[in-house]
Amino acid sequence: MTEVFFYHLQKQSLEAVLPGLLEKAIERGWRVVVEAGSRERLEALDAHLWTYREDSFLPHGTAGDAQAALQPILLTTAPDNPYGAAVRFLVDGAPFASAEGYERLVVIFDGNDRDALAAARDAWKRAKAAGHDSTYWQQSERGRWERKA
Repeated sequence: MTEVFFYHLQKQSLEAVLPGLLEKAIERGWRVVVEAGSRERLEALDAHLWTYREDSFLPHGTAGDAQAALQPILLTTAPDNPYGAAVRFLVDGAPFASAEGYERLVVIFDGNDRDALAAARDAWKRAKAAGHDSTYWQQSERGRWERKA
């Protein structure tokens, strides 16, 4: 069964949180798909992952790039898994369709956005109903992740 992680953003932005989570996935040797809710968001994340830190970058490609299959991280707006990724991140309103075929599915949502919060609640119910091991993480006052469920 797929592990489904829900990350409730409150103190930090997606741009602040996503690189660290992707680094952890890459350290484990996992291939990753990041599905964004829009092409504009995908392009912004693409630029950000190359420049988020002066001393580092995350090797990645975007769907349609000639060399995308060679990268450990694929950015896309499509729901498919063309390179057999073990982990899928859903960000910026990308819909929760299915967790099947992944070791881990990570839903990152903005807790200050009423629609994102409602979509995350719906995804939580669907993941639990499907029998997935689901955990919910929320940022503390200091911005650290705390497991809430």
